Amino acid sequence: MIRKICKDEKFLAIVSEEASKNDTNIGQDLLDTLEYHKDKCVGMAANMISFSKRIIVFFNEGKKEIMYNPVIIKTFGEPYFVEEGCLSLNGVRKAKRYKKIQVEFFNSDFKKIQRTYSGFTSQIIQHEIDHLHGIII
Repeated sequence: MIRKICKDEKFLAIVSEEASKNDTNIGQDLLDTLEYHKDKCVGMAANMISFSKRIIVFFNEGKKEIMYNPVIIKTFGEPYFVEEGCLSLNGVRKAKRYKKIQVEFFNSDFKKIQRTYSGFTSQIIQHEIDHLHGIII
């Protein structure tokens, strides 16, 4: 189901709760909403559709991916700064990013996975994980 984008900064500033297998419907709604906004959005976190759960979705080389309870376990290289926009907020903001990250997460089958991402996909994931921590981007 396509959900309305949350723009309430007080809600977006809340640290998200751990997701469980019972939250896969939220994950599907997040995927549907990302697909609907694909012309102007490359990633979303569950709080952007008013669910305070640790779930993110994003495009990785044109394919949608979902992560439940993602954690960045390693960064590679020196950080850099970039300006990013967000569907939930007006304008752009500066953010510190790493070109390459290693992430531990549960996939759609709730199997624990570790994967390394780089480039723009790495930036998207870092942005969405910031959302889960209540960081206003």
